[in-house]
Amino acid sequence: MKIFFRTFALLRFIVFYLKELVLANLTVAYDAITPRHHMHPGVVAVPLDIQSDLEMILLTNLISMTPGTLCLDVSSDRKTLFVHVMYLDDKEKFIQSVKNRLERYILEIVR
Repeated sequence: MKIFFRTFALLRFIVFYLKELVLANLTVAYDAITPRHHMHPGVVAVPLDIQSDLEMILLTNLISMTPGTLCLDVSSDRKTLFVHVMYLDDKEKFIQSVKNRLERYILEIVR
């Protein structure tokens, strides 16, 4: 039964991530072809619940593969991830997006 839930969570995550990837690519492409830049760059400290190396690698790679975001560093206690965001309108909204979406999906699939 557990394999069914993990498979369903993985499929749900793939659909979610592909949608996010397309939207991020369109945003960056639009900004590149328009004469006025719409960037609001910033660095965000995201508190982490993930613990294992696999979970950390998955999260940091998924964030860095998305256009407009790049993982910069992880705190020495591995409780905070520092992310550079190219289109940062609201820090709290970005943090909640990582926590409630990416991190949650990773935990559902891996654990």
